[in-house]
Amino acid sequence: MTSICLKMASISCVLMFSLPLNAEDGWVSLFDGKTLDGWKQAAHGKAEYSVKDGTIYGKTVEGSPNSFLASNKDYANFELEFEVKVHDSLNSGVQIRSREKTKDDIPADQQGKGSDGIGRFHGPQVEVESSPGQAGYIYGEATKFGWLSPEPKNDEKHAHSYMKNGEWNKFRILAEGPRIQTWINGHKVADLTHDEIYKTHPKGKIGLQVHGIAAGTGPFDVAWRNIRVREL
Repeated sequence: MTSICLKMASISCVLMFSLPLNAEDGWVSLFDGKTLDGWKQAAHGKAEYSVKDGTIYGKTVEGSPNSFLASNKDYANFELEFEVKVHDSLNSGVQIRSREKTKDDIPADQQGKGSDGIGRFHGPQVEVESSPGQAGYIYGEATKFGWLSPEPKNDEKHAHSYMKNGEWNKFRILAEGPRIQTWINGHKVADLTHDEIYKTHPKGKIGLQVHGIAAGTGPFDVAWRNIRVREL
């Protein structure tokens, strides 16, 4: 009888300590540190993506338009965390609720014309750039809106230095309905409610951007690690 009780107690202890480790409050890692499983490069753009030193590593290719490595899965309401280190001369970003354009996204007289045509990855983008700058504010990549956040329209007032240049920086993004909030290294940056972009992009993919560069410049790089998401 005693041995049975001890065995049952042991099983209970194992279950008690293992359950929180398995669940971790719904957080799911999006990068295994070894492969690009779960990600696919969007149609436009020729930047190079690889796994380097336990990071997703993006490198510019001269003459390429903006490039995006997109999650296979779509996300609607979620909390996203990641660390990023970007070259001081490179503009980058992380797309949320984004997708490639289809015919339905483009007026008939513009289909097949220019780099904003079918296949162009578009949607809300959380800006990533060196300090002082507009990192953390939200841009409407390849949309009619330009900046979705109102603050960057006044660069002098709203440029900040929350990004640590040349170092790893932690981002947190909270997307709930039309409201998107962002933090960099614990500092709150954006608190945006934008009903129009939410109507066209209520859900979509997470995308890691390598921005296009001017001729005769670069190469520049950006790296991400510890990427995880919790659906709400």
